[in-house]
Amino acid sequence: MRRRELPTAFRAAAPLRLDFAGGWTDVPPFSAREGGVVVNGAIGLAAHAALTLGGPRIKLVSEDLGLELECANAGGLVLDGRLDLLKAALRMLPVQAPCTLTTRSDAPPGSGLGASGALDVALVAVLSLARTERPSDREIAEQAWHLETVEAGVPGGKQDQCAAALGGFHRLSFRDPDVGIEPISLERTFAAALERQGVLCYTGRAHDSGATIARVRAAFERGDRAVIGALRALKDVAEAMAEALRAADLSRVGGLLADNWTQQVALDPAMRTPEMARLERALAAVGVLGGKAAGAGAGGSMFFLTGDDPAPAVAAAREAGATVLPLRWAPAGVRAW
Repeated sequence: MRRRELPTAFRAAAPLRLDFAGGWTDVPPFSAREGGVVVNGAIGLAAHAALTLGGPRIKLVSEDLGLELECANAGGLVLDGRLDLLKAALRMLPVQAPCTLTTRSDAPPGSGLGASGALDVALVAVLSLARTERPSDREIAEQAWHLETVEAGVPGGKQDQCAAALGGFHRLSFRDPDVGIEPISLERTFAAALERQGVLCYTGRAHDSGATIARVRAAFERGDRAVIGALRALKDVAEAMAEALRAADLSRVGGLLADNWTQQVALDPAMRTPEMARLERALAAVGVLGGKAAGAGAGGSMFFLTGDDPAPAVAAAREAGATVLPLRWAPAGVRAW
């Protein structure tokens, strides 16, 4: 009888996310002390991870960054600032060595669309598959957060990993270490309108979420009343956003996007970059319903909701120097094969 050969190549893809409201409230210490609420939706852009077993050495490749590293064995996976997330993933979930681990994202680097969280999820999924493990989607999300924040030492919240693992729209509540996951079902014609009238723009400047998070956390810890007030207001906006999405109220969603951005800007002076301010002015001139930064802010992408005809907003965004990214909702979460 011919011996069955075991697979040596594995792949995974996890959707990025668009946060509609409440971002920042999922980040400790606020999420631990007061509890956070975030509303987000998974989008068609994805993070990808590919693993091939075999070869002379361990090889790590980030196609987005144009970086490639090799080491003789697992002992060489030292966190030194070069592809640390990939190294940490192989340390946390070791597979047969040697191997090649390759990653890429459909979104520009530093886009604010949760690409690193989605990459966490894709890495956990592809390595778990190679190890013949079958964690649930929620387990993948939790392991992915642990990979980034504990193993790789990058602070952040949990909303990105939840969106990438689960797909769809959710109201997520945070009271560390617990995460409450509540799906939001959108009426079909409303979901189509939200997708058609949404304009997702990359400003051209990558954001540095780590530095921004560090400043906001420090302000919260020292009792900065403006920052504490803004975080509480963001939580309230998220609750209202969940209701507006369920009610299929497009105008209300637009207004809440604007409310969220107002409170987000209050968190840190660097939240609104010159490129973002220019983009806001350009789209305000054509009458959008509202908009906000995607993710942490301080660069990256912005999302705007337009009236019935998105064409003027798309043209204005491009004239302002932004790159308009494709927008479609992703009902399913991470896949590994």
